[in-house]
Amino acid sequence: MDAFYASVEQRDFPELRGKALAVGGSPDGRGVVATASYEARKFGVRSAMPSRQALQLCPQLIFCRPRFEVYKEVSDAIRTIFRRYTDVIEPLSLDEAYLDVTTDKLGIGSAIDIAKAIKCAIREELHLTASAGVSTNKFIAKIASDFQKPDGLTFIGPSKIVPFLEQLPIEKFFGVGKVTAQKMKGMGIHMGRDLKQFSEQALMMKFGKSGKFFYHMVRGEDNRPVKPNRMSKSIGIEDTFETDLSERSDMLDELKLLCDKLERRLALKSAQARTITLKLKLSDFSQMTRSKTATYYINNAEEVYTAVCELFEKIELAEKKVRLLGVSMSNFYENDLAKLDSPQLRLF
Repeated sequence: MDAFYASVEQRDFPELRGKALAVGGSPDGRGVVATASYEARKFGVRSAMPSRQALQLCPQLIFCRPRFEVYKEVSDAIRTIFRRYTDVIEPLSLDEAYLDVTTDKLGIGSAIDIAKAIKCAIREELHLTASAGVSTNKFIAKIASDFQKPDGLTFIGPSKIVPFLEQLPIEKFFGVGKVTAQKMKGMGIHMGRDLKQFSEQALMMKFGKSGKFFYHMVRGEDNRPVKPNRMSKSIGIEDTFETDLSERSDMLDELKLLCDKLERRLALKSAQARTITLKLKLSDFSQMTRSKTATYYINNAEEVYTAVCELFEKIELAEKKVRLLGVSMSNFYENDLAKLDSPQLRLF
């Protein structure tokens, strides 16, 4: 989806259309941007950017609080559209998914035409735009989906894969972040064709296991199947406060609210997990996390909060204030929880 959270806000609130918009963060410079509209991106505002920096780049930036329940509803509607064309869908997040259209449910006969039909349905039914990448494997399709945003459709056929990758700037490769890109450039790797000159062994010596991925990546080789039942590695929620918290009682109250919200997110995904992680960011921007793994699976706020309190009591804050708190769950039970007789699976 194109600037998903921001696009939903602009769709639902006409006064925001055409404006530089940030979902997440705040006008007092606290927090970070979750998603920026394309109007804001023209000024250099990006996801995960501190609000303070975003305001420096775009003083007229409008901030709005995320409405995750709404985004989840829209995401479900998008996946309903997907299922008209294929049942092999691997969600990556609320706004992105892989689709395997080998089995063509409507007999359209062309992956490109299927992508066009899906884009059209999203536009007409949900009044949003999506960008699609069509190719022979997940890696190439992912790159293609980002190539002509917004509202793009890029097809990279078998004969075009290698030439396309050879001419692609290294920072455009999926999986190559800023730090890795700088390291590669220090090795003289600026384009795909430069990366292709290195052997698999040489890349593994420089980048460890990722080196093997990079070696096959630049050759367009990716045999990973689309996995319909892909489970998120973690589900979490966090909040940055307008005023730093100094009283432990206030922090515990906020953690209780976070646990209640986390319970709703777990319910939306029919998920339960064993590992609870507490995250704190202090007023000096230092960060700490503490985790605990239970002997059984948990999916309710009360038990999550009990575990979080145990973790919190072990943290010595001294006189430091807290600007952000977060709680997340991981180590999921991945079967269909609706079939379970008990809300928890205790392990013996």
